[in-house]
Amino acid sequence: MTFAVSTPAFEGPIDLLLHLVSSHEVDVLDIPLLPVVDAFVRVLTEERDQIDFNQLSEFLLVAAILIELKSQKLLPGREVSDDDDELIGWDERDLLLARLLECRAYAAAADVFVGLAEQASRSIPREVGLDEGFLVHAPDLLAGVTPDDLAQAYLRGSAERPVPRVDLSHVTVDTVSVSEAVADLIALPKGERATSFRSLVEACQSRIEVIVRFLALLELCKMGRVTLGQGRTFGDLQIDWLEHESLVGGPGRGLGEMAGYEIDDYEG
Repeated sequence: MTFAVSTPAFEGPIDLLLHLVSSHEVDVLDIPLLPVVDAFVRVLTEERDQIDFNQLSEFLLVAAILIELKSQKLLPGREVSDDDDELIGWDERDLLLARLLECRAYAAAADVFVGLAEQASRSIPREVGLDEGFLVHAPDLLAGVTPDDLAQAYLRGSAERPVPRVDLSHVTVDTVSVSEAVADLIALPKGERATSFRSLVEACQSRIEVIVRFLALLELCKMGRVTLGQGRTFGDLQIDWLEHESLVGGPGRGLGEMAGYEIDDYEG
């Protein structure tokens, strides 16, 4: 329950008193705050167990606001003006500022036009034109063109265009497969087998043959037929052939089955 106050100028809830004072319907100087505080202290002493803390905090807040408002009225200082009075003249000031900014923009544009006029005044226009008897005639674009020429031009323009083709007869595609290179290396006699990659590709005539030989060498390494080694960085790749009676996976198996996949996928 809101605490009720009783004063010569107002009787009722204290929160309503604060609303009337804030809306200037009741002058805070007409409200004696000492009897209000004494009455609340007396109620607090007599009904200590019945007062809610929310009501206590609400009264303290409202009483503090009323005391602050009254102290501002009583203490000497600068005149406190109403908020509406302070806002008077702000609209006119904003309008004047906007007009000043527009005037500045127009002044800047005028300076630009003055500069252009000064620059144009330095040039002298041409006052002498062509002679009165000088006539300019457009060239006749159909001079010397006969009806037969027009008909031939129409036939050429409406004829069906041939489909453009790119001649690739001069391009040679080497069809060299990795599986064939692997079979050729395995079929070589032991005495003719290369012991280095440089000697393996010295007879190759094209780059694709070198690439296929390298891939075939890697396949032989996967199959366990050779071991590869390099003594130094960027050195020659050494090839050591391993002695096996049959390929890995037992006799009778193809090259693709020995590696677990189709070697023909590496077609050059």
